[in-house]
Amino acid sequence: MSWTGGPSLLDPGTECDPYPLYRTLRGRYPLVYDEPFGAWLISRYADVRAALADPRLAAPGPGPALAHLDSGARDAHRALVSPAFQEGAPAVLAAGVERTAYVLARRLASRQEADLVAEFCQWLPTAAVVSALGLPYEATARVHALCRAGLDHLGGHHPAPAALLGPHIARRRARPGDDLLSLLCTARMDGRPLSDEAVTGVAGILLGAGGGTTARALATFLADLLDHPRQLDAIRERPELTDRAWAESLRRDPPLQVVPRRALEAIGPIPAGATVACLLGAAGRDPERFADPDRYDVFRADPGALAYGSGRHFCPGTSLARLTAVHGLRALLDVLPHLRRVPGDRPPAEGLVSRSPRTLPVRLGPPAPAAPQATARRDPPRVRAR
Repeated sequence: MSWTGGPSLLDPGTECDPYPLYRTLRGRYPLVYDEPFGAWLISRYADVRAALADPRLAAPGPGPALAHLDSGARDAHRALVSPAFQEGAPAVLAAGVERTAYVLARRLASRQEADLVAEFCQWLPTAAVVSALGLPYEATARVHALCRAGLDHLGGHHPAPAALLGPHIARRRARPGDDLLSLLCTARMDGRPLSDEAVTGVAGILLGAGGGTTARALATFLADLLDHPRQLDAIRERPELTDRAWAESLRRDPPLQVVPRRALEAIGPIPAGATVACLLGAAGRDPERFADPDRYDVFRADPGALAYGSGRHFCPGTSLARLTAVHGLRALLDVLPHLRRVPGDRPPAEGLVSRSPRTLPVRLGPPAPAAPQATARRDPPRVRAR
């Protein structure tokens, strides 16, 4: 087998529609070095799943926003998986998502049309975490700007939001409430309270979880369901199908199409130090794993999730993404029962490494009543005079 010379992710047209290339890679180049892209490509489901679990392939390290915290960063990550946080955080975060989803949906209720990406999906994850942390709503725009500037679940390229959180941390230490920031301020590690740096680190992870990937995943999820109105109607009747619909959307249209890994040692033809690109978008449509893989089907028995991974601990990114899907969809269907696509051309998904619709125009009001059909005019019969 040749390890080089195959097609590239940077070939013209791939960003608009990567799926023909994915089919070629799975069939002819399941492991190939993409020189223009600078990475080894893995495209089959079984290989991608194995690569994501392989300890010899490391995920990118944390960004400088957490790295500079030294021992505070270590305490932050320990606090994130501590029993107290594991028990208390999910319920508080869920309440924040649900509350925020209904606020955003009700703001659209008097409208006839809206763009769900710009007016719902891009704001729900960020505003929900702001609400769960107990920060004032006015902080949402500032946090949203931080996320867009590069704050991600590992700290990203933006400094930790210490200036934003500092005054709120001081107040919660003096008078704790029932929000996530209070939970952090009252938590203890090894018998000691968390430092301000550690609290900021965990809060930064939570705020970063509301960044672009979660918003893109929500936009794709809603687009998939609006494109399949019969399946959306099934969820209206059976809300318990929402989790399956979410998993199916992640399989068929993951928001992150490419997940990078770094080889810690040589693995077959892959040299130590090389970048390996796990193509989630190709793996999720592998016909060797899924029947009719291009079809969106909320009744699919085993969607084989890869997009967000899984584990026994509370993970902010995974949990927030699922909660935005469940509570976001429920709020939209409750508040906007006539929600549907705007007729006409549908804006396609865009992007190579991350992919989602950039706009999602929808109609919100009830459909206009059908015009009565015109009937032929009939003159009354003439009666002859006798």
